[in-house]
Amino acid sequence: MPGKYYEDLEPGQVIVHSLGRTITEADNVLFCGMTLNTQPLHINEDFASQTQFGQRIVNGILTLGIVVGISVSELTEGTIIANLGYERIVHPMPVYHGDTIYVETEVLDKRESTSKPDRGIVQLRHIGRNQDGKPVCEVERAVLFLKRPENTHG
Repeated sequence: MPGKYYEDLEPGQVIVHSLGRTITEADNVLFCGMTLNTQPLHINEDFASQTQFGQRIVNGILTLGIVVGISVSELTEGTIIANLGYERIVHPMPVYHGDTIYVETEVLDKRESTSKPDRGIVQLRHIGRNQDGKPVCEVERAVLFLKRPENTHG
C-alpha cells in the first residue's frame, strides 16, 4: 500500500497500523552491537537480573525505530521527502525480549510549504504499545510530505 499524500491527512485523524513486530533477544543484542551501546541493562543478563527490571530490557532507540518503521507502509512509503525532526520522545515503560509492538499514529497539525507548492509539513504523534496495550514509546515528529500529483486521482 503506498503512503499517504499531504491532502490525505487531517488534524485529529488516527491511523491504527495493522503491522505488529515482536522484538527478539537477537534484535536487541545485534542493535546494541551495531550502535556500540554497551549499556549492561541491554546486554548483560547477570547485571540486569539484579536491577528493578529483573532482566534485560530492549534498547529504547531500537524501540523508537520500530515504532516509526511500523508506520511506514501505511503512512509514508513513497510519499515523503524527509523527516524534519523528532520531539517529545518518551518511554513510559520498558520493552522486554518477546514483547510485540503495535502502533497508532495521530495527525496533530499540518501546513503547506511556503516555498514549494508541491509539499507540506505534517506533525504526527506515534504511540507504540505492547501486546497488553500499554504504551512503551511515544514520539512526535515533523514530516515533509509530497502533495498528490495533479495528474492522479484517488
